[in-house]
Amino acid sequence: PPFGTVEKADLETKQCDFDEKAEAMVLVDDGTLEYVDGVGFQLARRVRIKIFNKKGLDWADVKLPYRSERNQQSVSGIEAQTYNLDGSNNVIVSKVDKKLVYEKKLNKKYSEKVFTFPDVKVGSVIEYKFKHSGIGLIDWYFQRSIPVRYSHFVMDLPNELEFTAMPYCALPVESKTEAIGSTVVKTYSMKNVPALKDEPFVINEDVYRDRLETKIIAFNVNGRRVNRVVNWVQVINFLMEDEDFGVQLKRNIPRTADLDEKLKNLTSPYEKMKVIYKYVQENMQWNEYLGIWALDGVRNAWKDKKGTVGEINLILVNLLKDAALDAHPVLVSTHDNGIVNTIDAGTYDDPGFLQFNKVMAYVLIDKQVYVLDATEKELPAHLIPPDILLTQGLVIEKIETSQWGWKELWKENLIAKNSIVISGKIDETGRMTGIANINSYDYARQARLSLAKKGKDKFIETFITASNPSLTVDNVDFENMDSDSLPLVQTINFTQQLTTTGDYTYFSANMLTGLEKNPFVADNRFADVFFGYKQSYVIVGNFTIPEGYAFSELPKNMRMIMPDTSISISRVSQISGTALQMRIQLDFKEPLYAVQEYDKLHEFYKRLFDMLNEQYVLGKKK
Repeated sequence: PPFGTVEKADLETKQCDFDEKAEAMVLVDDGTLEYVDGVGFQLARRVRIKIFNKKGLDWADVKLPYRSERNQQSVSGIEAQTYNLDGSNNVIVSKVDKKLVYEKKLNKKYSEKVFTFPDVKVGSVIEYKFKHSGIGLIDWYFQRSIPVRYSHFVMDLPNELEFTAMPYCALPVESKTEAIGSTVVKTYSMKNVPALKDEPFVINEDVYRDRLETKIIAFNVNGRRVNRVVNWVQVINFLMEDEDFGVQLKRNIPRTADLDEKLKNLTSPYEKMKVIYKYVQENMQWNEYLGIWALDGVRNAWKDKKGTVGEINLILVNLLKDAALDAHPVLVSTHDNGIVNTIDAGTYDDPGFLQFNKVMAYVLIDKQVYVLDATEKELPAHLIPPDILLTQGLVIEKIETSQWGWKELWKENLIAKNSIVISGKIDETGRMTGIANINSYDYARQARLSLAKKGKDKFIETFITASNPSLTVDNVDFENMDSDSLPLVQTINFTQQLTTTGDYTYFSANMLTGLEKNPFVADNRFADVFFGYKQSYVIVGNFTIPEGYAFSELPKNMRMIMPDTSISISRVSQISGTALQMRIQLDFKEPLYAVQEYDKLHEFYKRLFDMLNEQYVLGKKK
């Protein structure tokens, strides 16, 4: 249907007919990409969405980002309106006032157009259209986080332009190519596209979405073919000469007396790196702007003690180099930003550096690699930032030095380790009073530290009561919060009313572990399972019961291991009088499991959690 014409059936429908639980559904996603003289590439797009429940109301807040630097791109011609049915079953149209379409400047390079639909409620249909100019070719995503009834993409481009359009789709794509006058028209469409379901431990959902990837190859002008594809050497050369990147690496940053004092007696390169890293962490404030650029320059940021992630980490690289350390900037793409295509360096119109959303410091000391992001206040130097683990980073340096290139951002010894020791005393009423000591190392420490510093309430809610609703926390204390070389120690005093049936009381030793609930219950999965690092859990329990009570038959001592030996678990337990001692050790040796391995992982996890949650039973002696 054209813009402005809405079917009453769409307004009356209560749910998506191929996804009954959907919060909303894209009824139409229609885009046409053309080459317009004097403008360049222009995308005319229209989106129509049906709202099914309150959660779906979030789709009524729209943000349209674009590259505003030097007016490279623009978003124009925005029209938007809401459709509702009144009491007489008439269609009521509420238009978005153009005065309420705001332009928000994100940083020196990017802005966005922002607006909110009026009169939106459950049952509404919302629709908007716009033109995005100066964008180059785009990748078209047929699939979203909500189902899509119809997605339609047209590339109507001059026949002088060589381009490719490669579908990466699990569902069938309808396509056709026509030569119309002086243009080549390629049309792609897909119907009834299911939502990409939310799954745990996914590195980035966009990798798995049904999509169309496009690329300019060349222009043919007056019989001459002009190649538009660039390689990574060209991209790096451009970056090294760019005023907001490579030129900033040559800036002399004024030395500070306090940093000089900290460094003057140090001879170890590792200790120098740690001191400089910590100094920048503590003295620079991140303004929440992502990107690889030093938009206002490293000198200004250093003076103001505030800057973008690009400015702060280029300052860090400068200071590390000044201390004679082997340091370079490394371009990275965080997990939520997407996976970098290391082969394709892009085109002159869409260079490969646009894939990256951060720059960090890459340091080599005694053949050991360190990747530093000074905007992460709590992250120690020996840990690679968790949001880039197992990604490819591009180290930037002059080509003739041979120090540039792709680096996998992961180390074999990276681990998240938790050691849990629980002592519990059970009384005649089935009430357990206990104390737990949890030692969290490396990535396990990082996951807990930020919440621990924000206060006990949020920590308790996230790491304790969310997975242990029957447990009451009496107190939590923390140790080693400011020492990145020691584990974060959490001491938890708790009480718990155990389950009692007839003459028997039941409890599980799997408490306060973070392993209370199996994340892989779905029979099927679309994405690889991404942990990012190895994991280790040690659970030690000491439980006492009242005189006159006894444990029933104990769960068997056992060991279980994945066929490929990548996961193993062992359990031993014994009774001495009224005391039970038990120990569980669980180790994960791999940071990633391919989706093809999911059947084996799914089955192992089922048995794993049966074992973890097996109950200990006690009752009165006969």
